[in-house]
Amino acid sequence: MKHIARKRFGQHFLTDGGIIDAIVDAIDPKPGQAMVEIGPGLAALTQPLVERLGALTVIELDRDLAQRLRTHGQLKVVESDVLKVDFALVVQGLGASKIRVVGNLPYNISTPILFHLLGYVDVIEDQHFMLQKEVIDRMVARPATAAYGRLSVMLQWRYAMENVLLVPPESFEPPPRVDSAVVRMLPRDNPAAVNVTLLSELVQVAFSQRRKLLRHTLGPWLQAKNFAGVFNVKRRAEEVPVDEYIALALAVQQA
Repeated sequence: MKHIARKRFGQHFLTDGGIIDAIVDAIDPKPGQAMVEIGPGLAALTQPLVERLGALTVIELDRDLAQRLRTHGQLKVVESDVLKVDFALVVQGLGASKIRVVGNLPYNISTPILFHLLGYVDVIEDQHFMLQKEVIDRMVARPATAAYGRLSVMLQWRYAMENVLLVPPESFEPPPRVDSAVVRMLPRDNPAAVNVTLLSELVQVAFSQRRKLLRHTLGPWLQAKNFAGVFNVKRRAEEVPVDEYIALALAVQQA
């Protein structure tokens, strides 16, 4: 029975064989590696991945798809909203020290998923995700560009990232109205031990009014935090590099 894509789950199923092969090659799965796929859908990526790995854990919210996936002997199916999954427990259950995470993420909740996974980065070896190209442009954006923002800072603090593949709309059924792409995310070794809640708040305040100088947004916030250090607020948020945001968060943390 043909599965009809469900709009509420943001379902777009990958059907282009050439693109599927290119994505699997970019992921480069090896036999025995502990891997988790988010949103396997109709198993377009799942099948070639499990053929190379031998076994695969998949997280699927759609009950009908989860039931279908359970008939595959090499898959461990977690039927759940990914935002409720404790990835530390998943790693523990697989008897691994770290996992590789892959997936065609639902575009309507891709950013919340990325932030959810940020909390488990210590048990993740790498991540490969297909996302809306516009989101990946923001993830990898450099300072002083229109795409540079909160997502850029929060993710670049913790990951080295690159856009590895463009995926056009016609690669899917039904085709989305946007271009897609695949991003590779490698957790950084020894990142600054910054309080993630504080950094998130700082960056959110900084980018709350992009066109204004930081003295109008971040200035009052720093004052309220009793920050007595030196930071140039005569710039716009997009002009401040990631390492300066990290350094400022650390300084506020210690104030």
